[in-house]
Amino acid sequence: LNFAEQTGKTCTLAVSGPELDQAVTIGATVPTGFEHTAAEEVQEKLEATARVSKNRGRIYFDITTDKLLKVHQLKSLDNLFVVVKEYDDYQFKTTKEEVQIDWQELAAKLPWTNALAVWKLNNSIKKKKGRRKRTNPTKSDQCGNVGTKSTDTVPSDSEELWEDLEALEVKGTQKDVSSQPENDYEEEKHSEIQDQESGVTPLKFRVTCNRAGDKHCFTSNDAARDFGGAVQEFFQWKADMTKFDVEVLLNIHNNEVVVGIALTVESLHRRNITHFGPTTLRSTLAYGMLRLCKPQVSDVIVDPMCGTGAIPLEGVMEWQNSFFLAGDNNGTAVSRSVNNIKHILKRTHDGGSSSGLPLDVVQWDLCNLPMRSSSVDIIITDMPFGKRMGSKKKNWELYPLCLREMARVCKPGTAKAVLLTQDKKCFLKALSQIEGLWRKLHTVWVNVGGLHAGVFVLKRTAVVFGTTSEDVMEPHTSGKEKLYWKAKEPVLFQ
Repeated sequence: LNFAEQTGKTCTLAVSGPELDQAVTIGATVPTGFEHTAAEEVQEKLEATARVSKNRGRIYFDITTDKLLKVHQLKSLDNLFVVVKEYDDYQFKTTKEEVQIDWQELAAKLPWTNALAVWKLNNSIKKKKGRRKRTNPTKSDQCGNVGTKSTDTVPSDSEELWEDLEALEVKGTQKDVSSQPENDYEEEKHSEIQDQESGVTPLKFRVTCNRAGDKHCFTSNDAARDFGGAVQEFFQWKADMTKFDVEVLLNIHNNEVVVGIALTVESLHRRNITHFGPTTLRSTLAYGMLRLCKPQVSDVIVDPMCGTGAIPLEGVMEWQNSFFLAGDNNGTAVSRSVNNIKHILKRTHDGGSSSGLPLDVVQWDLCNLPMRSSSVDIIITDMPFGKRMGSKKKNWELYPLCLREMARVCKPGTAKAVLLTQDKKCFLKALSQIEGLWRKLHTVWVNVGGLHAGVFVLKRTAVVFGTTSEDVMEPHTSGKEKLYWKAKEPVLFQ
């Protein structure tokens, strides 16, 4: 993409195909605490080295634009943006007025060309995906969450993405990025009429600022307003905070400043779940937890508190040579998991695959699992925090019981458990009560909906269950009939 013409109030941007393999820097937001896990996936699937930002929850990596489609298919990343410019040690002025002048001058100095080319290419990728969608896409659920688009139907030939690309032209009348006052309405309307008469529609944009640090003399809103005004003056784009075409990002962490252009409108973690529950886990966080336990071929992996099935669904899409078993004591949660599985099965069937999923869903009692002792390789689950689900008081009884039952079904000496909880005090106390059965390897501290939680990675000791005083419990029997839902049809078992 190059600036063919840039004069006064008109800026024309034209895209050309030969630059398809140009090198660019991609930034991504990831679940806080899983930056290094995301970096591992980038290295594994893109053969690129990712840099972890000083600001938690972000990574950066360099690729060529022919790999942009593969970036969208990574499982660890929430939101993507192309980097316009990075400043490792930006020297902010001491007064608010001086900083305002700096923001206004910065927009004209930035190398926008390559970043806007990637933004244009990214739009063509989304356009191609949209053309190949099903005729009846999944509707929004009651929570307003839309169905996930399948990445299986995206064209594989990157050169295809250059088809039907029109020249990008932007032209408009300069306006302030703040909301238009009522007495400016006629002027704005007149400007829109002029744009329509000229046959050129100006792009709409907004600037989003994320700021961290206590040594700044300005707020996030100040930076977004001042920098946004400069961007608007430079490109002659129109400001629109809701129906925008381009989102310019201004990320500030102490003296680290990164300017970027967003490549995603909706977070990539919305990909497998269509039926949400009160505490549905983000798919990106579920994937990060799964990578911690390193599933192997033929492993039996169990989520005993599956909720809507975010963890097993994420696992079954990536590790199809392992077997996943999910369950919950709540019938509504099991139904949601079943519906999410049906959605995935329909999506894969529409994509040309007729095979099922190595995944079963069961309604069961967590403390009395219908499985043989020493039969499970990995336990992975999101435990109740005692906030939206359960209570802190109930956790003191539940946690020791479920850790014992997990130890019973897991293989001594080799099995692992990856458990997420915000109730750290209760969990560590329960773990200390059965330390002969579980050994804590390490903990990953994460942010879950604003709550500081821990992902505890445990390893099953070689002690055989039932041989110590720590694991004495009631005989493993149950007379209740439970629903056992396989990926293809439901059956009942005693």
